[in-house]
Amino acid sequence: GRPRDPARMARVMDAAKQHFTEHGYEGASIDAIAETSGVSKVTIYSYFPTKEALFEAAVMHRIDKQFAHVDWTKLDPSNPRAALTAIGGAFLALMRSHDVINHHRTLYGAQRVDTAAAESFFAAGPQKLVDSVAGFLRAAHGAGSLDVTDAALAANQYLSLFLGLGQIRALLGMSLPSKREDQELLKANVELFLRAHERAGRSRPDGREESRPGS
Repeated sequence: GRPRDPARMARVMDAAKQHFTEHGYEGASIDAIAETSGVSKVTIYSYFPTKEALFEAAVMHRIDKQFAHVDWTKLDPSNPRAALTAIGGAFLALMRSHDVINHHRTLYGAQRVDTAAAESFFAAGPQKLVDSVAGFLRAAHGAGSLDVTDAALAANQYLSLFLGLGQIRALLGMSLPSKREDQELLKANVELFLRAHERAGRSRPDGREESRPGS
C-alpha cells in the first residue's frame, strides 16, 4: 500500500532488468538490485513482496516501454493493416533488442528454470502480448474488417511469424537481420495475415471487391 515514487521505481526497474538479463533469474539478487538502483532492499520488498513479483514487473516494464507508442485502446479495428503494422513493428523491435535476446538466452539456457519465474515470465511477456493482439482481432472481427474465428490462435500465429530464422540467428549470437530485411519481413507478415483473414466481399482501397483465397 506504500505509494510508489516514479523516479525510484524507474531506477529499480532498470536495475532489475540489468541483473535479470546478465545473471538470469536465479543469479540475480535483490541485494545487488538494491545496490545498483540506490533503493533500499526494504523499500523494494515493500513494492514487490517476492523476487517473482519483481521479475514479472521487470518483464512488463520492458514490454510497456517498447510498446509505448502503441495505444491498444486507440487502434482502429476498421484499419487492420495499420494496426498490425504498428504491433508487428514494435514486437519485432522488442525481439531484436540486445537485452531481450540476452534475457532469453539466460532464461532458456538455464539448467533448471524456477517454475514461479517461468510462469511469471510467460504471463507478463508472451501471454500478455497474445492477449492484447487477440483483443484487437476480436474488435476487427466485430467491425467486419477481418474474419477471425479464433482470436487467441490467430494472435499467437501472427506474433510467431516474427520468430523465424532471423530470431534463431540472433539467439545463436550470429548477425542480426538488417533494418531493411526486418521491414520486408514486417510487410510480408502483415500481408500474409491479412490474406488469411480477409473478409469475403470487403471492398479494397481501389474500389474493387476483395475475394477470399481460393474463391
